[in-house]
Parts: sequence; structure tokens; C-alpha cells
Amino acid sequence: MTEGQPAAAGLAPTSPKVVPVRHWGQWVGAVVVIGLVVLLIQAIASNEVIQWGIIGERLTASAILDGLGITIWLTIASMLLGLVGGVVLAVMRLSTNALLRTMSGAYIWLFRGTPVLVQILLWFNLALFFPTIGFGDFSLNTNDLITPFGAALLALALNESAYMAEIVRAGIQSVDSGQVEAAEALGMEKTLVMRRIVLPQAMRVIIPPTGNELVTLLKTTSLVAVIGAGDLLTKAQAIGAVDFTRMEMLIVASVWYIVLTSIFTYGQMLLERRFQRGHNTGNDRRTLTSRLAANLRPGRVTTPRVDR
Repeated sequence: MTEGQPAAAGLAPTSPKVVPVRHWGQWVGAVVVIGLVVLLIQAIASNEVIQWGIIGERLTASAILDGLGITIWLTIASMLLGLVGGVVLAVMRLSTNALLRTMSGAYIWLFRGTPVLVQILLWFNLALFFPTIGFGDFSLNTNDLITPFGAALLALALNESAYMAEIVRAGIQSVDSGQVEAAEALGMEKTLVMRRIVLPQAMRVIIPPTGNELVTLLKTTSLVAVIGAGDLLTKAQAIGAVDFTRMEMLIVASVWYIVLTSIFTYGQMLLERRFQRGHNTGNDRRTLTSRLAANLRPGRVTTPRVDR
């Protein structure tokens, strides 16, 4: 039947009735999960050993907020330094220079192969290997130079560089090599191609695992408590050791870690949404489906125009 041709007698076009599929298993599973969560909350709240009032009071204690600030600063600084180091190591790893590839591979192998806690302790006790740092009259005492915070920052940043190098390398390799060749054919230098062509496109692949690394790094900062770097966990343990509220203070620290993790996760979601623009094929498919549904009429079939 063509457009404009009247329908046959007795065969009036009718719209099909769409009946949604009912997922009863999901509702049953949701009820079970909610019930288990309620029971868990009741069991925790009814525990008389934990002093819940102290937890609420000390969430905003000055010492806790000071430790929270150090944790945030340590996380952000370590991630920024690790990101810069990771980009440099990734470029070295992809270089045609055998020496640069070997140096980058050895660095990644060493720092990924040793525990972060060991690295923190080694940097904190660097004076055992090098009592002074410098040359001649410009030498400084290592213990005065490497503070607990400095040792924590060095250990976390250098360790994070090794992991970020692999993430950045994967992102760089995800970019079509034809774009690099086209940019070089236009006379662009390799550094400019990497900065203006490759890295902006690689960010779509780099951001999700980087967000995961940031959350992991946030929790890894708790390891610097072994050297008394003044972070959130260090302050919480110090307070709990005075009046024997260790478990309560651990819960206080955990609450703040969850809050920071939620904030970082939301920021990651916004960045992903920003760099996914133009690559969200799921939305394109939904748009195409809606256009098809809107243009399918009884007695008429048209092909919707798809914007490129």
C-alpha cells in the first residue's frame, strides 16, 4: 500500500499494543536485599559496645579535619605527579629508542613489583643508605630533608607513575595511527602531535581507569600512618589511643574515606561525560530508534534522516 492510497474495506489500520515485560525476579530480589540491609543496620545500631555518640561528635573534630586536609592534599599531589610521570614513562615506553624503552620498562617493573608499604618505609629511612644528600659544602642531612610527609609524597607519586604509565600507554595506542600519520604529513612535530592530536583523543580511554586509580590512591594514603605523616588515619588512631576508642575512630576515618570516594567518583563521571561527547553510540542508537518509531505509520513506511 502506498502513501495516500485508501485502506481496504474492513482492514482499518490499528496501532499495535505494546505490553512491557514484567521482571518479577527483580522485584523479589530488591525486597530481599532491602530486608538484609535493614537487618544489618539494626544489628549494628543495637550494638552497645560501640559508642555511636562519640562517632558523631568527632566527625568534625579539629584534629580529624587537619588529617583530612593532609589526606586530600597528599592524594591530589601524588596523582598529579604520578600523571605527569606516567605520561613521560608511557612516551618513553613507546619510543623507538631502545634505551628509553628499557629505562621505562625497568622503572615500571621495579615500582609495580614492590609493595607500596615497603616503598614508604624505604623513603622514610633513606638516611640509612644516604646520610647526606648533596655535593661538598652543599650537602644536607637526609633526615632533615626527608620529612614524613615528603617520604609519603615521594613513595606514592613514584609508585603511581608506574601504574599511570600503563594506563596512558593503553590510551595512546587506542588512537588510530592514521591520524598521527596525517598530522605528521602536515608538518607537525612529534611533540605537537602528541599534545594536540593523540592525548586529547586518548583521554576517553584514560579517564575511567585513572578515576579508579585515584580512588585506590586515596585509600592507599592510609598506609603512611606507619611513618606518622599526619594523615586522616594517623590522627584517628592517635585520638583513639588516648581514650580507648580505637574502633570508633576507625569508623570516623572510614566515613570520611567514603565521602571523599563518592566526591571523586562523581567528578570522574562528569569528566567521562565530557570526553564521551561525539562517541556515545548508545544515545545515537536510541535516537535512531525513536525516529523509526515516529515515522512508522499505518500504510506508510519512510526512512528517517540520520544526522552525521
